[in-house]
Amino acid sequence: MASQLKVDTLTGVTTAGSIVVTGEGNSTTTNLQQGLCKHWVRVSGSGMTVADSFNATSGTDAGTGLYTAGLTNSMGNTNYAITTGCDDKQDGADIFVYNVRDDVAQATGSYGMSGKKEAYAAADLNQNGVSTILGDLA
Repeated sequence: MASQLKVDTLTGVTTAGSIVVTGEGNSTTTNLQQGLCKHWVRVSGSGMTVADSFNATSGTDAGTGLYTAGLTNSMGNTNYAITTGCDDKQDGADIFVYNVRDDVAQATGSYGMSGKKEAYAAADLNQNGVSTILGDLA
């Protein structure tokens, strides 16, 4: 018979903010909180228009192909990992989204993305750009 667990809050026994989950092979464990996505944002259209998000305060268009995303809850340090992606065709050229901008340092409360064409020319996004963060919240 299948079981169902309904709870509003999970708390570790030895450390309140740490819950260990046994891996698929039953031989390793992983920390649940470490594996969760801490932020994501989906932008649609040029001008950094936020279509949907989690833990995101704002999106700023900082110029052609330059964007800054703000976090509602800051990260614990600047060593977090960002993944980005894009689905856009502009004049037949693919647009790529990079997670590191040359002109802005990755901070605990914000980070930069940039859109570029195949020839690495800066370009505004016309369609969908997505970024996620994995790391420790403050």
